[in-house]
Amino acid sequence: MNNKITHVVIAGGGTAGWITAALLNKVLGNVISITLVESEQIGTVGVGEASIPPILHLNAALGIDEQQFINATQATIKLGIEFENWREQQHSYMHAFGTLGKDFPFCEFYHFWLKAKQQNQAPDLWDFSVNYQAAKAGKFSHLRNLPNTQLPGLHYAYHFDAGLYAQFLKQLAQQRGVKRIEGKIASVQQCHQSGDIQTLTLEDGSAIAGDLFIDCTGLSALLIEKTLNTGFEDWSHWLPCDSAVAVQCESAGAPLPYTRAIARSVGWQWQIPLQHRVGNGLVYASRFLSDDEAKQQLLANLPGKATTEPRIIRFKTGRRRLQWHKNVVAIGLSSGFLEPLESTSIHLIQTAAIRLIKLFPHKGIKQPLVDSYNQQSKTEIERIRDFIILHYKLTERSDSAFWRQCQQMSIPDSLQKKIALFKHSGKLIREDDELFAEPAWQQVMLGQGLEPDDYHPLVNALSDEQLHGLFVDLKALISHAVEQLPSHSEFLSRMKSK
Repeated sequence: MNNKITHVVIAGGGTAGWITAALLNKVLGNVISITLVESEQIGTVGVGEASIPPILHLNAALGIDEQQFINATQATIKLGIEFENWREQQHSYMHAFGTLGKDFPFCEFYHFWLKAKQQNQAPDLWDFSVNYQAAKAGKFSHLRNLPNTQLPGLHYAYHFDAGLYAQFLKQLAQQRGVKRIEGKIASVQQCHQSGDIQTLTLEDGSAIAGDLFIDCTGLSALLIEKTLNTGFEDWSHWLPCDSAVAVQCESAGAPLPYTRAIARSVGWQWQIPLQHRVGNGLVYASRFLSDDEAKQQLLANLPGKATTEPRIIRFKTGRRRLQWHKNVVAIGLSSGFLEPLESTSIHLIQTAAIRLIKLFPHKGIKQPLVDSYNQQSKTEIERIRDFIILHYKLTERSDSAFWRQCQQMSIPDSLQKKIALFKHSGKLIREDDELFAEPAWQQVMLGQGLEPDDYHPLVNALSDEQLHGLFVDLKALISHAVEQLPSHSEFLSRMKSK
């Protein structure tokens, strides 16, 4: 295709379609027209109700007011994810957002903690996470830095109703010029010579032509797979869960400012607190647990009375071999699937849309643009894949065939190298601008029981007395800061009353 790209057609709505439409319109709305086709007959997966901190940048880029967003989507604050029963039953730890302690040039704080740990003199590592301390105390307020210091304060994201968020973005995008067409796609017409998609024909017979098509049709992958046969790279040998059962329930108290990920005999259960309800689900491997057993297990472990019927969702972990093929870009679940253990699904939509904007084919689709997009997409999702596999591989549980398989499975070389480097030296290298920074890997590795054999030699520049003083001072700073915070519920009440 050598013609200029002036008309973009997005197939499918939901969170993926409307995030993409809103971002493209915000940045390129003066030079392209955007049409989104969706059918109210087709439901969305809609289980992704937790996010990670980069969503703040997305909302800011779209000019969304935080108070308006929180009230429109029934949002609560998320300071991290607590992992219960993952290392072993009755054990828990948190992947808290933000930093740990105070980093030094060339040497991160947790190396100082490692030395003290080897001397059996270390306090709990999470004593030095302001996010963890605030989360467990049920507190939140905007806090850029700890009072009277340059130390980072709270890093946060949101829990929210994904359906309400999609509706919020739909209204925003349409007000700004995105054209929405209601209808179910009946057939797809391709150019006989190039194989590019030319038009989408709806059930009412109307045809929608475009220059560039974005596939946001979810797991059905109508354009990228069913039409273009792009191919799929299956990761289920590393991530064996292939099903989820989801249900909503009543709140049983004040909403927690963190997500709970509770490991069960097969897979794990999520609990995501919103203002008006709690989102729940059980992610499991169907070869180890039947659908009926999964439903029973989930319903028996709800924090409140169920308000919806349990819904089964099927999936296969992996990625499309190409996220951009011919004149189709797949964004959202059509591009691949990773279970929502680290709340990355909305983030992958966000980064895919941003990547497309940066590489937008102004004067026609050229292979270097496509290749760059696909390579960046591949690297990003593989790094996230490795981080999710890490939780399963490092388990010490052997109480079921599922967890024994996770312990014994082979893992990607990229992850094996990361584990080996950490075990040998305590070092972690953030590669290719990957999503999860060193503190995230540190918390999961240490939380799952992987302790390094060594620490950075710069730590020895501090005497034992100085090291002890560092710990005492940091704990006092964090404790004092958290004590001054209002409760999470008070913060949400202020958002409603403003």
